[in-house]
Amino acid sequence: MKKQRKKPQSKRRSQAGVQQQTETAQVDRRGALRLLRNLAIAAPMIGIAGYVTANRVQASICELDLTKIGDGLPSVVQVHDPQCDLCLTLQRQTRRALRAYDANSHHFLVANLSSLDGQSFARLHNVGSVTLVLLDGDGNQIGVIRGPLTDAALQQAIDAHMQAFG
Repeated sequence: MKKQRKKPQSKRRSQAGVQQQTETAQVDRRGALRLLRNLAIAAPMIGIAGYVTANRVQASICELDLTKIGDGLPSVVQVHDPQCDLCLTLQRQTRRALRAYDANSHHFLVANLSSLDGQSFARLHNVGSVTLVLLDGDGNQIGVIRGPLTDAALQQAIDAHMQAFG
């Protein structure tokens, strides 16, 4: 048997439905005040989230600028693969270790292996991912730190580098 199609509803029912929808769509004073309160709460939160996000994006863009190498400040360059969990761990550890120093006393840069600049940097210094390359103010390679270390060992290596060239 074929399925029978439903008959369209009468005009009276559809008109009653439209009238009911318009009544619920009207906003009373209490609803308007509730909406204003919610907007007043949400606007600063959205603004703060946007500000924080913009700062993080801006900081990560600055970290990718490998042209800062050799400008007189010692550099710590991480050779980084964005897909690698160990690279992300090393990046967090390095940022934490460099917090002890003034931001204007060194450069922390990221040689991203998914970019051509990052690949050429890695080839030039003969290193792979999960690696930190320590450079002096002239851009000469001083040392290489491979793999994620303990926080204390990484802090000690960076301290030695910063004391010698910072």
